[in-house]
Amino acid sequence: MNQVILIGRLTRDPELRFTAGSGKAIATFSIAVDRPFAKERTADFFRVTVWGKSGENCANYLSKGSLVAIQGRLQNNNYEKDGVKHYSTEVVADRVQFLDTKRSRDEQGGFNPSQIDPDGFQAIDDDDDIPF
Repeated sequence: MNQVILIGRLTRDPELRFTAGSGKAIATFSIAVDRPFAKERTADFFRVTVWGKSGENCANYLSKGSLVAIQGRLQNNNYEKDGVKHYSTEVVADRVQFLDTKRSRDEQGGFNPSQIDPDGFQAIDDDDDIPF
């Protein structure tokens, strides 16, 4: 089984290309995923490829800093250039969930759970309209 799920932020804007033969869309970008148990704040960086309409949506609606959840598979690539073999690993995404966008971050200043005031809630005085 080859399946990976990652949540991270884009490190650059997505690049959109189209295949020469069929004209199928390919979006590529990188995400940074925080390491949860590191002594100091560190992240791992993953290259992501998204095909088809999902790739077009990523290119149109995501930008550097957007938070996304990626579900897909790992794929190893190798090629030879100037007599030297090069190896790379990328995530080929089957599904990309937009957890926020640049617009929502700019409008809301980002989500910070510590900004929620638990004492700011008010009790309902008249509960006759509640259906249960």
